[in-house]
Amino acid sequence: MSDEPPLIRSLRAAVAAAPEDVPLRLHFAELLLAEGRGDEAVTEAAVALQRAPGDPAARALMARAMGVPAAPAVSGTAPAEPAVLGTAPAAPPVPGEAPAEPTAAAAPTEAHAAPDEGRAETPTETSTETPTEPPVFDWAAAEQEVGDVVGPRFVAGEVEEPLTADGSGDPGDASAWDVDLPGAVRLADVGGMREVKDRLEAAFLAPMRNPELRKLYGKSLRGGLLLYGPPGCGKTFIARAVAGELGANFLSVSLSDILDMYIGTSEKNVHDIFETARALAPCVVFLDELDALGAKRSRTHHSGLRNVVNQLLTELDGIDGAENEGVFVLAATNVPWDVDLALRRPGRLDRTLLVLPPDAPAREAILRYHLRERPIESVDLGKLVKATEDFSGADLAHVCDSAAEFALLDSARTGTVRMIGMKDLLAAAKQIRPSSDSWFASARNVAMFANDGGMYDDLVAYLKKKRKL
Repeated sequence: MSDEPPLIRSLRAAVAAAPEDVPLRLHFAELLLAEGRGDEAVTEAAVALQRAPGDPAARALMARAMGVPAAPAVSGTAPAEPAVLGTAPAAPPVPGEAPAEPTAAAAPTEAHAAPDEGRAETPTETSTETPTEPPVFDWAAAEQEVGDVVGPRFVAGEVEEPLTADGSGDPGDASAWDVDLPGAVRLADVGGMREVKDRLEAAFLAPMRNPELRKLYGKSLRGGLLLYGPPGCGKTFIARAVAGELGANFLSVSLSDILDMYIGTSEKNVHDIFETARALAPCVVFLDELDALGAKRSRTHHSGLRNVVNQLLTELDGIDGAENEGVFVLAATNVPWDVDLALRRPGRLDRTLLVLPPDAPAREAILRYHLRERPIESVDLGKLVKATEDFSGADLAHVCDSAAEFALLDSARTGTVRMIGMKDLLAAAKQIRPSSDSWFASARNVAMFANDGGMYDDLVAYLKKKRKL
């Protein structure tokens, strides 16, 4: 672009230095169009429309740059130059020296080319015949026509950006976080696990259903419960069921929702989450993978993670007089021994609940659920339940998927479609080892040597029952 006129080159640099200046960009586009650089003018007009959607000057300039038919010009042989000069009075005026340069380029195409002064008078002569804006313009068709230049070509209107995790916007706006309304999942949908349900009843549900007794005994509606156990055993599903029983909103929080690269933003995200829960009470805040969110600060070398734990402790206690009444905090982790001890002191996540692999009634319910829409025949659920001892819910789903694969592959080889039978299910169960075995191998050492204060008594009792301790 070294052969560009000095004015074009100067304006190009000015636009690059001030990309938000829409009038300057439109002025630059006008000069490009006058120079016969229609494609470049279209590009600049499109950027201007992105910066200022619906701007009439930008829309008119775009229409002219794309050669939209207007009122008859002075000369019928000229392709676009007379229309360019005779429209868009709202655009910034071209300085006196600007017309001098396009004159030379436009002269060969106009039979009555006038000197510079005459060219400057042309807009005045034709302005009464040319409308300010084209009356009808198919913007969608135009966007497709020039879509290879820049994109998106046209913006009908900017959508207001939602709150982001960097803290911009109103911190109390619930739209910043994905809050699920009270759902249809209830504890009755959780198969088996009677002991788990009894503990949940005592911790949350009974006080909620009996406000008079709650007031008599001074039981607060605030509280925290830590669910721990092997992976794939339904901790998240149980948390959703608790929210359904309470008729409460459900706000699930993970590490990716909180951590941010900017200093102080992660702590603000924690605060915003609890402010949202307080505004939407009753609300269940579910902290998934608590060992990542609330890891022991003595083992955390990154100060940002330590600050997140400190902020989480503050929010669990309630700050600036903010009450957590009606805010129920449930947390889940596979490794509770990695959670900071301060999070588990009385008044915070002071109650723990071991969520074990599903018992026999739960396994039957899970298997029935995963087989409900598959073509099966002669399936003995009782026998299958016995063959899947110690399997987690995820393991049971894997068994059903593997059995379906066996039947599908056999049908493809033989050319005859057959049903899924017990042979397929038992073969799949024999191939899959319980994923909880490795977890119990690690938990055994904790139960034996780190059970200070009886924190893992329920785990010790289970290991003894299974003769693993």
